[in-house]
Amino acid sequence: MIKDKLQRLREDMKAKNIFAYVIPSADFHQSEYVGDYFKCRQFISGFTGSAGAVVVTLDEAGLWTDGRYFIQAEEQLKGSTIKLFKMGEEGVPTIEQYLNSVLKDGDTLAFDGRVMSAKEGYGYEKEYANKNINIVYEYDLIDAIWEDRPSMSEEKAFLLDVKYAGESSQDKLSKVRSIMKKQNSTIHILNSLYDIAWLFNIRGNDIKNTPVILSSAVITLDKVYFFIDENKLNDEIKEEFNKIGIEIRDYFEIYEFVKNINKDEVVLLDGTTVNYTIYKNIPSNVTIIDAPNPTFIFKAIKNEVELQNIRDCHIKDGVAMTKFMYWLKTNIGKMKITEISAADKLEELRRNDKECFDLSFSTIAGYKEHAAMMHYSATEESDYELKQEGMLLVDSGGQYYTGTTDITRTYILGDITEEQKLHYTSVLRGMIRLSKAKFLYGCRGLNLDILARGPLWDIGIDYKCGTGHGIGFVSNVHEGPNGFRWKIVPERNDSCIFEEGMVTTNEPGVYIEGSHGIRIENELICQRGPKVGVDQFMEFETITFAPIDLDGVNPEYMEKSEIAWLNNYHEQVFEKISPYLNEEEVEWLKKYTRAI
Repeated sequence: MIKDKLQRLREDMKAKNIFAYVIPSADFHQSEYVGDYFKCRQFISGFTGSAGAVVVTLDEAGLWTDGRYFIQAEEQLKGSTIKLFKMGEEGVPTIEQYLNSVLKDGDTLAFDGRVMSAKEGYGYEKEYANKNINIVYEYDLIDAIWEDRPSMSEEKAFLLDVKYAGESSQDKLSKVRSIMKKQNSTIHILNSLYDIAWLFNIRGNDIKNTPVILSSAVITLDKVYFFIDENKLNDEIKEEFNKIGIEIRDYFEIYEFVKNINKDEVVLLDGTTVNYTIYKNIPSNVTIIDAPNPTFIFKAIKNEVELQNIRDCHIKDGVAMTKFMYWLKTNIGKMKITEISAADKLEELRRNDKECFDLSFSTIAGYKEHAAMMHYSATEESDYELKQEGMLLVDSGGQYYTGTTDITRTYILGDITEEQKLHYTSVLRGMIRLSKAKFLYGCRGLNLDILARGPLWDIGIDYKCGTGHGIGFVSNVHEGPNGFRWKIVPERNDSCIFEEGMVTTNEPGVYIEGSHGIRIENELICQRGPKVGVDQFMEFETITFAPIDLDGVNPEYMEKSEIAWLNNYHEQVFEKISPYLNEEEVEWLKKYTRAI
């Protein structure tokens, strides 16, 4: 099947004199997750992970993806003739290095410029400026061979009430325009769906589990042009937009609109989210400032209303997680439970709360060796039945009108080895150490990551991903620029200074291929701590409340301060969650929040 698709693609490439064609994972807005219409990379390769790119030449094909997906990609690429390039591994070329090795004088490199970021596009321009390589960006070659391609989403949008958002769109626009003036720009092109959702307090359902709406915006110092399918907007949204001077234009009109920007204008855009076609359509005599969207840092620092809403939604989420753990622990071995049915049960429990309108991503429920795949997704073919043995990793989250959640727990379903208990306890120790961090203002995740990895590095284990990521507010579950990582990965953009009000996950793990996977994840709010002289200390508030399975913990591996933290945490879990449980669940929770 994949081979046939590649053959048809190559036939079209030959007809258009294209030697290499790049297929990224993105939509027209460089979104992390994309709607079904945009899953071209998945269509051509069979690889279902959220991150990666495929390069097809007339001779061979390769998939580049990161450490979260190595195991999954190796499995899904079998028999496809597509070679896996493990990004970041020693001796593995980048896409650019690979293309340099295969492109010859006079060859043509092509991609759909709408799904390539401006930064990547002009990176190729720069790379080949002094070489006889043609760059073509007008073709969506996948469309020609994708016969039953899904249509673009037509889902309706909705306004997020200020009682949830904490700040009006008008006030947010004023902040954006103040940054524009400081940077001497007169026009701001905003193409990131997450930033648009935040700025206009608008949400939608155009990407599964990510409540955003396909749209772009051009902001001047006194007007806004909003490019969207107008059928998605109800009267309430139109009325609100009219109040603050937002003019609605057709979704695809932006490509023509930017061609008419006057040469006297100064355009502010973020080349990582504005696509290459938009960038190329701006007249060459217009001054462009390529800098992060002003909204990028504004939305990362949550306001007090957002923070209180986030705390509230984590209690709701904790209730669902606790009820799920009770159901799992009391029914294992008594009824048939599989990875899929367990995920379905958790979703049902979440949606019992009227504030929960969606999941924040597809639940990862991996039993035994499946949990070693960080982003495992059970299928009918792979779906394991759970037994009274081994471990089940469940990484999940909900979209509430009051916030977005992300939590992982690893459940002990029966006997596990002492080595697995060491791994489990080491993961827990890393999570606790980072939770307890006291640090000077100015620190980045780069400075703090060792706290989480330390207990695992001590036993010679590492995990091939970051320790944590920022989270959007009723938005994308992954949000920059905050995160925890031991090294800078430029494309992640998660190495900023920690600011008060940023929300970040804390999720160290162990992934032993063919055996087991363990992850324990809470969310943290960055807060100001004491000020000592000129030194401003910072700290974290834990906002996730659900039991951590004590059946996997060996206290002999822990330090006294770590045990004290865990006991205090479980005391809070019981205090906050037990009022929402029935009598049987409360008695059970006493056991799983007991002091050790």
